[in-house]
Amino acid sequence: MDIYLKENSPIARFAAFYLKEESMAFTLGKTIHLWHTQCEDFLKNENWVRHEILHVQQFQQYGFLFFIRKYLWETLLHGYAHNKFEVAARLRENDVIDLNKFNFICHKK
Repeated sequence: MDIYLKENSPIARFAAFYLKEESMAFTLGKTIHLWHTQCEDFLKNENWVRHEILHVQQFQQYGFLFFIRKYLWETLLHGYAHNKFEVAARLRENDVIDLNKFNFICHKK
């Protein structure tokens, strides 16, 4: 499966500002938007990669617009940290999965 990485993404920059994080990965569909991290550094952090891969899979499972709606609703009800999709992604961070089955394509800006 192809997964796209986009460095210096304004979307990830906004998310980092909103969540008061220095660096950020923010997934939309099959694209992981990065802020204050380069593709190479992101890919070295396998826990972070596994977290974001689950979000890619959640988009595939629910469909793009439906997942965004469900994700936002969960965040409104429970907050970002307790959103069930974020909880599931944090639990996935330590799973053993073969990252070689994913083809990461980096778009540098």
